[in-house]
Amino acid sequence: MSVHPKNKLNDLTASEWITRTVSVYTQKGLGKGSDEAYYEKQHPAPFSFTDVSRFIEFFTKKNGRVLDPFGGVGSSSKAAALLGRESVSVEINPFFAKLAKERLKKETPQKSEKFYNIICGDIRKASKKLPNESFDLLLTSPPYWGILDKIDHKAKQERTDNGLLHNYGDVNGDLSQIKEYNEFIEALANIFIDLSTKVKKGGHAVIIVGDFRHKSKYYMFHSDLTQALEESGTWQLKGINIMYQKFKRVFPYGYPYSYVPNLHHQYALILQRP
Repeated sequence: MSVHPKNKLNDLTASEWITRTVSVYTQKGLGKGSDEAYYEKQHPAPFSFTDVSRFIEFFTKKNGRVLDPFGGVGSSSKAAALLGRESVSVEINPFFAKLAKERLKKETPQKSEKFYNIICGDIRKASKKLPNESFDLLLTSPPYWGILDKIDHKAKQERTDNGLLHNYGDVNGDLSQIKEYNEFIEALANIFIDLSTKVKKGGHAVIIVGDFRHKSKYYMFHSDLTQALEESGTWQLKGINIMYQKFKRVFPYGYPYSYVPNLHHQYALILQRP
């Protein structure tokens, strides 16, 4: 089946298009024993290139351009390169930015460096050098406030006991260091509002986030961020994908005193620049 001649959004056939509009899907990840998992597990909030490829395929055509303002260890850049898209990734932590550069050279050797640009820096400063309306898609998973600073059962067993970082680090300017949640939401929303001009009119953003608990309070991160962006008028919510994290471990949170959920899903906020 060929691509419809009026399809200016992507290179998918009708059947491929339809399957990707289902609002819930199971994350694939790489699997614990995968040779490609080394770089992804170095980051405290893994963001697998296999899971973001579906969004790049849907919201760009070949040779399209992707921007990741919170690049981490380069998952979106790897996915874009393998799909024949160019990308710019900005990461504030020098350690993660270095790993991203190493990863792209090692895991996408068939692609020249023209396909990706890994920038170490604060997106609030780096964005000033990015041309307006030069990207088809903004794709990222931003920091989850400072919730990774606490060392619970999960952080201990999966991260610190294995010599891995359990938080985003202590880089000056990192949004995870903001103390108040409302200030964090405002700062994060302002970044996406400012970056809207870097995306072509009619282009899209996919922001992958998850709700979380902090102490005794449950925070609806996905809802709070979406509301702030829609109220700004710079982004319009088109839909939400629920990404089921089937293979995450289960921990005895709250037992035997109170209900505390094991959060095994994320939200992919699908937004469009009007």
